[in-house]
Amino acid sequence: MRLWFIAISAALIGTCSSPPSTLEQVLELGELRVVTRESETAYFVGPDGPAGPEYDLVRGFAEELGVSLVIETVDSVSEVTPHLANGRSHMAAAGLSSTESRRELLIFGHPYNTVTMHLIYKLGNGKPRSVKEIVGRSIEVAAGSSHSDMMRSLGDVYPALVWTENDVDEVADLLKKVALGEVEFTIADSTEFGIQRHFYPDLRVALDLKIADPIAWAFRKEGDDSLLARADEYIINADRSGYLAQVNDRYFGHTEKFDYVGTRAFIRHFETRLPRYRQMFEEAGESFSVDWRLLAALGYQESHWRSHAVSPTGVRGIMMLTKATADYLDIEDRMDPSSSIFGGAEFFARQTERIPDSVDEPDRTWFALAAYNVGFNHIKDARQIVEWQGGDPDKWVDLSEALPLLAQRKWYSRVPFGYARGWEPVLYVNNIRAYYNIIGWLADNEDLPEDAEDGAESDLVALATGTDE
Repeated sequence: MRLWFIAISAALIGTCSSPPSTLEQVLELGELRVVTRESETAYFVGPDGPAGPEYDLVRGFAEELGVSLVIETVDSVSEVTPHLANGRSHMAAAGLSSTESRRELLIFGHPYNTVTMHLIYKLGNGKPRSVKEIVGRSIEVAAGSSHSDMMRSLGDVYPALVWTENDVDEVADLLKKVALGEVEFTIADSTEFGIQRHFYPDLRVALDLKIADPIAWAFRKEGDDSLLARADEYIINADRSGYLAQVNDRYFGHTEKFDYVGTRAFIRHFETRLPRYRQMFEEAGESFSVDWRLLAALGYQESHWRSHAVSPTGVRGIMMLTKATADYLDIEDRMDPSSSIFGGAEFFARQTERIPDSVDEPDRTWFALAAYNVGFNHIKDARQIVEWQGGDPDKWVDLSEALPLLAQRKWYSRVPFGYARGWEPVLYVNNIRAYYNIIGWLADNEDLPEDAEDGAESDLVALATGTDE
């Protein structure tokens, strides 16, 4: 790959002009070259093209500069620093934190996110109460990462501490190894763990090794700060305008746990929002032979029963219909509550009809909900993966394990419809099941005495989370 900035500088040797700044080079080339890594927390190529939190942000920056965005990917986080330091890109947008080793070669911009660095273990393996208690136990972390830097820092304090640095696997792979019992501990940032923990329910946070670790874009230390200053200005404005919050919600909002606080909020919304739309849900359910409580749970998952809800991707209304789906259903106004609810009911009923007859209830309903979220074709692909793995493609428990694999290249490259953010429909279905249970309980106990309501909330938490808490 050519070192474009060296070529520009060489062309100016012998002239009286000052070399152009990095920002001027970007503008002259008409390109912003960015190195990143393929990860759900950074950049990936989805069915609609490039996506990811880093991609959304850096695309906006390139648009503001009026230049084309050129993305270059590396296989692991350990390759980002040398790639950028060697001048192969203008900047790095790869979910990097500012570590001591990275600061030797790079300079970091204004933080746009923070993460907590977790030490992860498997439930039942004994939770350590301090770093001292992990000495002598197996630990594996991603090489060239902030996690490996953390281990070296801990090693200075605890000389007997031993760990392995994996230069092949990413954090998601290491979390799986912990879940399978192949290694006792790994380190994961809170954003990554927030996505992966739903697929490995036995994983737990043992210790918080670093809190509020800032994440920022990185630039070559030897270059001038013109591009960095412009990037900082963009990030600050994105924060003030709310765009940063939108990006974080789009990619990480679904990872929030449905807990006691979330249950109480849901109860309030059942009492304050649902009454406006309940008859519509009931009538739509009757029209399309769907339990109205399931439709209401679906509507809450989509919009929290807000008729004017709009997502960053442009889906709208209580049932968050895409424009293509609305056109398919002959719906003119997605914001109209009745049109949205009846349209969502019809679309869900059609997904149910597409599920093979070999799939029995309640799995049939969970399949249809997942299809409503991710599309029926990706359900077909996941069923194929289940068959390859020797599972039962008619069982939700097997399908829910295969769907997240659609985000891994070694799997999505083998199926007809390719990449999907396959963990999302799994979380989506789990949330709706929780909401459905609560709606059923509340609807059956609407005459519950007021003095019994508070005591019943712990029962609702158990319904929502599947625990006895």
